[in-house]
Amino acid sequence: MRYLRHNKACAPSRVEGFVLIELLVVVGIVAVLFSVIFVAVDPAGRFAQTRNANRREDVRDVVEAVLAFTIDTGNDPPGLDSPGTSSQVIGTAPSGCDITCTATTTLPSCLDLGGALVGGYIAEVPKDPKTGTDANTDYFINRTADGRVLVGSCDPESGVTDLYSAR
Repeated sequence: MRYLRHNKACAPSRVEGFVLIELLVVVGIVAVLFSVIFVAVDPAGRFAQTRNANRREDVRDVVEAVLAFTIDTGNDPPGLDSPGTSSQVIGTAPSGCDITCTATTTLPSCLDLGGALVGGYIAEVPKDPKTGTDANTDYFINRTADGRVLVGSCDPESGVTDLYSAR
């Protein structure tokens, strides 16, 4: 039996590290896992839920401020139709408020509650977190036929259709 001597100079050298195909497979697996987790978390839906939670707080704040004003003065805030047949969008715009509210039918002019409520009953008139402005807060208010104050969001998100508070 003859033993061959292995010549290191002639033998191919083994390079330590990863082959390109191995790296591509790992990157592909990580990308698939990331996309599955991203879809499961649904960040757009979570942001919409957060904005709806802010809307609920804003609506509740306005109802409480209007009720406190009514208790203190014995009257509704100026301009609030009592009882109203249609709602009014809260804001300072003199017209165009009836085309922006999808939740209910509203009057063309907005109702400015700032003068009556800001300072004594509420820090500022809240605005919708996505679309609200001072001119059109994207919240509506109405005094119902049974005397309740109803405040709601004109454009809630994520399939929510009844985001309002009444007292």
